[in-house]
Amino acid sequence: MSESGKQPSALIIGAGIAGIQAALDIADAGFKVHLVEREPSIGGHMSQLDKTFPTLDCSACILTPKMVDCARHPNIELHTYSEVQAVNRHATAFSVRLLERARYVDMDLCTGCGECALKCPSKVLDPFNMNLNQRRAIYLQFPQAVPMVMTIDPEHCIYLTRGKCGLCKKICTAGAIDFEQQDRVLNLEVDAIVVATGFDPFDASEKPELGYGRYRNVISGLEFERLASASGPTKGNIRLDGMVPQELVFIHCVGSRDKLQGGEYCSRICCMYTAKQAHLAHDKIPGAKITVFYMDVRAFGKGFEEFYDRVRAEGVTYRRGNPSEIYKRGDKLIVRAEDTLIGRTVEVPADLVVLATGVQPRADAGAVAAMLGLEFSEDGFFAEAHPELRPVDTKTPGVYLAGTCQAPKDIPDTVSQAKAAAAQAIVELSRQKRRDR
Repeated sequence: MSESGKQPSALIIGAGIAGIQAALDIADAGFKVHLVEREPSIGGHMSQLDKTFPTLDCSACILTPKMVDCARHPNIELHTYSEVQAVNRHATAFSVRLLERARYVDMDLCTGCGECALKCPSKVLDPFNMNLNQRRAIYLQFPQAVPMVMTIDPEHCIYLTRGKCGLCKKICTAGAIDFEQQDRVLNLEVDAIVVATGFDPFDASEKPELGYGRYRNVISGLEFERLASASGPTKGNIRLDGMVPQELVFIHCVGSRDKLQGGEYCSRICCMYTAKQAHLAHDKIPGAKITVFYMDVRAFGKGFEEFYDRVRAEGVTYRRGNPSEIYKRGDKLIVRAEDTLIGRTVEVPADLVVLATGVQPRADAGAVAAMLGLEFSEDGFFAEAHPELRPVDTKTPGVYLAGTCQAPKDIPDTVSQAKAAAAQAIVELSRQKRRDR
C-alpha cells in the first residue's frame, strides 16, 4: 500500500493518443490511473485529423475505440475539462492539486443529445474546427467526444454573462443544466506521473510573407484536416467560402528548419502529412492541379517512401524551393519561389495555399516544467534523462515523458513512447507496491 493507504496509482497529464495509450497500459497492469485533460473531451490533436499516413486509415476509426476503452476501464478515472494546478513530491509519492472546471452541465444526467445546442442563440468561433465555423455557447466538442457530455462556455453564455436567456435549461428534458455549478478542487496522491501534454502548431502568422491571416485562402495544415474531415465544417468537402479550389499549393517547413524563427529542428511529420493532404485533394477534387514546394523530402518511416512515390505518380507536382512571398493577382494567389532544380524563379497561381506548419512546444510548457522539476532540451521540448539510455525518464524520479511534449513525433512513434513510459511507470508502481507490503 502507498503512503495514503491506497493502492499505488498514476497521474497522466494530457489525454491525446499518448496519454490514452499510457493510461490503458498502466490500467491493464492493475493500477489506478487518473487521466487529466484540459479540454472537454479526450482525444487531442489526433481527433482533429481526417486520415493517418501512410496507410490512410480513418483517424477517428482507430482513435475512438481507445477513447471509449478509457472511459469504460474500471481502473481509469477521467478528469476532463480539468487542469493540474500544483504538484509536490514527498518521499516516493506526489501530492497533486487538480482543478475541475464547471461545465454547468450535470455529467450524470446529460445524454449528449445536443437539443440544447440547436436552440442556443449565442454563437462563437469553434476552436476544434480551427475557427473555420461557429459553434453554440453550449456544445459538444466533436461528434465522437468522450465523455459525450455538453459543456457551456461561460465567456459566451448569455445567462452566465448577463443573467438572461436560460433557454437550454428550459428545453433540456434530462434536467442536466446547472447554472449554479462551481469549479472544484481535488487533492490526489499518486506514485508516478506521465507527462503527455503534446504540442502547439506553429503560428504561421509569424511568417507574414506567406500571407496567413491576410488572405482567407492561405490556411494551415490542421485547418486543411478539418476541411477534409467528414466531421468538419464542410462535411469533408474541400471548399472555402463555398469555393472548391482547382489549383492548390502546399508549402513545406513553415516554422521548421528555420533559424530566423528559432525552430531549427525538423518537425518530422510535415513532409508526410503534406503528401497525405495532397493525395486527399487529388482524391476529392478530380482534375485539381496540385503543387508542393519542398526543401527536402524526409520519408524516413515504414511505408513512407512508397507513399511519397504513390502521390507523385498521381500527378502531384513537387518543386524544390522555399517560397519567398505570396501575393494576390486578380482572384488568384501567386506563390513566388526559386525552383533550385531548374535554377530560376517561378510563380505558381493558386486558389488555396496550405502551409505545412510545424510542431512546437506548448505555450504552457514552462508552467508544467516548474511544477514537476523538468528540464528543457535546446529545442524547447522537455528533456529526457538520457537520450539513448533513459529516453522516457526525466531527472525527477517517478516522472516520465510520452509523445510530442518530448520532441516532434508521428503517431506510431508517439504510441511507442507512450507504451515505454507506461512500462517505466508500471515498474515504479510495482516497486511501491512491494515496498508497502
